[in-house]
Amino acid sequence: MITLIIIAVTAITSIRAFNDQSLYSKFIFAPNYISQSKEWHRFFTHGLLHADWMHLIFNMFAFYSFGSIVESTFINAFPTYGRLIYILLYVSALPISSLMDYFKHKDNQYYLAVGASGAVSAVIFASILIHPNGGIFIFPIPFAIPAYVFGPLFLAFSAYMSQNSNSNIGHAAHFYGAVYGLIFTAIAIPRAIPFFIEQVF
Repeated sequence: MITLIIIAVTAITSIRAFNDQSLYSKFIFAPNYISQSKEWHRFFTHGLLHADWMHLIFNMFAFYSFGSIVESTFINAFPTYGRLIYILLYVSALPISSLMDYFKHKDNQYYLAVGASGAVSAVIFASILIHPNGGIFIFPIPFAIPAYVFGPLFLAFSAYMSQNSNSNIGHAAHFYGAVYGLIFTAIAIPRAIPFFIEQVF
């Protein structure tokens, strides 16, 4: 339920912003604006925006695919407030995954970013810790890669690209969002770590 609500709110806001430049400008992640004007809301609202339809669909499909597993796990572990913990994971991952880009670009008035990728990465890696033997498909590989294999490859790729790519893709947000998802889940559900080790080794 929470996963679907987040997807609906994100999709509605993103689609509206496609044709509303003022909304897009108000919500976009702009480190220089945050630093100079103290517009702290941008740490969160950029996750409600996407560059185009493909960006939106890809992020929300990935979130839906892994979010249901994480949401169910938190609810089963904490029947009373599991949903709140799941919301906290997603929402808090937005600013935390963006902190490195904020400090790197806070004096750059031209740096702008949108997308929920940092939060989605946090959810994906929470899922990997919870269900390490799950299969993940990566185009064009015709078979599923075990989640525990995908995880280190994704982290290594994101770390490398964050240092060597000049594209607008938020590789640093992917990396730090993923790491945060692992840490958050390990703290929230300590037994996830021995379970992960048992399943992988």
